[in-house]
Formats: sequence, structure tokens, C-alpha cells
Amino acid sequence: MREADLYPPIKAYLEGQGYEVKSEIGACDIMARRGDDPPIIVEMKLTFSLALVLQGVARQGMFDRVYLATPIGPKGWPARYKDIVALCRRLGLGLLAVKGDEVQAHLDPAPYTPRKNAARAGKLLREFDRRVGDPNIGGTTGAKRMTHYRQDALRVACSLRQGPLKARDLTKRSTVKRACQLARDDHYGWFSRPESGIYALTEAGHQALADHAAEVARLFKDKGDAQL
Repeated sequence: MREADLYPPIKAYLEGQGYEVKSEIGACDIMARRGDDPPIIVEMKLTFSLALVLQGVARQGMFDRVYLATPIGPKGWPARYKDIVALCRRLGLGLLAVKGDEVQAHLDPAPYTPRKNAARAGKLLREFDRRVGDPNIGGTTGAKRMTHYRQDALRVACSLRQGPLKARDLTKRSTVKRACQLARDDHYGWFSRPESGIYALTEAGHQALADHAAEVARLFKDKGDAQL
């Protein structure tokens, strides 16, 4: 397929809506006009790419109604379709898909006013405020993240290193307000309850303290070594 193969179906699609269509008007791949309506600009590429997005953004410096157009196969859009639509919506670009001789309008150009997700934003801000230091390396993949929850779990595990504790003593020694809840939930398999109201450290918990020895030392560096 050539990029030029996209033009006939797009031209027919726009003409079917009453537009007069012409190609290669200056730097624009396609321009369409219908009476006094604002003109439509369409930029074409064989794949959805940064180059196509940049072309569309450049045309927005002259016109409001700009579409990006790419072909799609028999099975539809490739992976990340939702991300593609979200990007176009955020940029105020329209999106056309060419499937054989058919053109599908997936998104019309429109001003974008994002709705902030206050709950998700608040969760991230709380994570930032509660996490001690900067224990992770940005850009890494496939590694377990050191979250503030894991840091609290390590504090609780340290408190149980010398033996089981009652709930009240566990909270006091670990200085983690949710220590008992954290031990009951036991997301990591580090804790057990040998009897009601008593918490203990499992073999997995001891291993976690060994695996995260450097983080444990850093967590308690300002509190002496009583729990280490």
C-alpha cells in the first residue's frame, strides 16, 4: 500500500458529506470545504506515528478541524488503540481509519478540557509524602517497587525479629499505626498469628529482612539500632 492509496476513499467519504475536496494544498495532504463551514484538513500516513501527530499539530496552527488518517487491517486497530484515541482527544485532533474503500470516523476534532482524577492524584501524593527517601531507580522495569506500604511492613517485621508480640506492643515498637492491620492482611506472607492477639514473623519474613537489609538499615538510621 502507498500513502496515495488512502486518498480516493477519503475523498469519496468527504464528498459524500457535501465537501469539495482537493489534495496537496500547500503542505496539507487534503483540504475540504463546504459552503461557509470551517475547512477540514486531513493528514495521512500508513501508520500512526509521531510524524503524523506532528503534522496534525502543525496544521492546527492554521485550522481548527484537523484529522489524522491511517489504514487499519481486517482485524481493526493494532494494540494501544485507546491510547491513540486518548492522545488525539487531548490534542484536539480528529481520527479517521481507512479500511479498504471504507472510511470510519473514530474521533472528531474538539477542544479538550481534561477532568482531573482527584482520587488517583491524591493516592500518588500520599505515596510520595509517606515514602521514606527515594529507594527505587527510575526507569527500571520488572523490579519490585519499594512502596511506603512495603516500608511499613519492614518496620513491623523488624519489631518481630526477636519473637512474637502482642498487638499493643507491636504497634508501639514498630511505630506503625496500622501495624496490626498490616500483619493481619499479610499481603507478603511475612506474618502469622500463633494465637489470638499475638503476631509473629514467618520464615518468609526473616528472608525479607535479609533481602532488604540495606533498606531496613536506612529506615532506622535516624532511630538508633534498637530494632535492628
